[in-house]
Amino acid sequence: MITLAGIIGSGKSSLTEILSKELGTKAFYEPVEDNPVLPLFYKGNEIAAKKRAEGDKEATNPYAYLLQTFFLNRRFKMIKQAMQEDNNVLDRSIYEDAIFMKMNTDMGNATKVEYDIYQKLLDNMLEELPYAAHKKSPDLMVMIYVSYDTMIKRIQKRGREYEQVENDPALVEYYQRLLHYYDSWKEEYDASPLLVIDGDKYDFVNNEEDHNKVLNMIEAKLVDLGNLTKEEFSDIKKGR
Repeated sequence: MITLAGIIGSGKSSLTEILSKELGTKAFYEPVEDNPVLPLFYKGNEIAAKKRAEGDKEATNPYAYLLQTFFLNRRFKMIKQAMQEDNNVLDRSIYEDAIFMKMNTDMGNATKVEYDIYQKLLDNMLEELPYAAHKKSPDLMVMIYVSYDTMIKRIQKRGREYEQVENDPALVEYYQRLLHYYDSWKEEYDASPLLVIDGDKYDFVNNEEDHNKVLNMIEAKLVDLGNLTKEEFSDIKKGR
């Protein structure tokens, strides 16, 4: 089982689709359209910002904890489903989830109490995962690292209005802050082997040579880990 990680616009969903086709396995995608809490979260940001402007420096977003719990529940369900079989690919996983709750807490959108409760819930879920699923952890985590400029270009290309810095200038600071948190996460992650792909260097979606190089890197890592034989790796390359 392979899990993908990376900031907004890094190409997780695209690489998930590429890998699932390459390896002949199922892809699990993070749902983004049917989220009833996300509009409430954005409204909560407006409410908190207004209260802070009026002098309430401790005002929080009343929906930050709710949103992160919503995501956590979905990702727990998704990884349990994926772990029932030996070969699946996830475009985001429960191991990456705490980045956002930590950042919301540091930004004042959530309280320390809410963060502590969330973290205990996450820890309990991770302890239960080996019993609820077929595997203890992913076989490989693939992180796609991109710079701020690359991230913005890809966000603009996919065109979701609520992600555009032109529509919300506050997103500039948010995205730059999130990149910093991902840098820290990359150094601290230890649930499984980690492979970092340079998303600035390799355009695995539009460039065929880069596409093949990235696939070769991931499959060579799977060979090193014993999840793929050299013969299987050779046959997959020939079949492209």
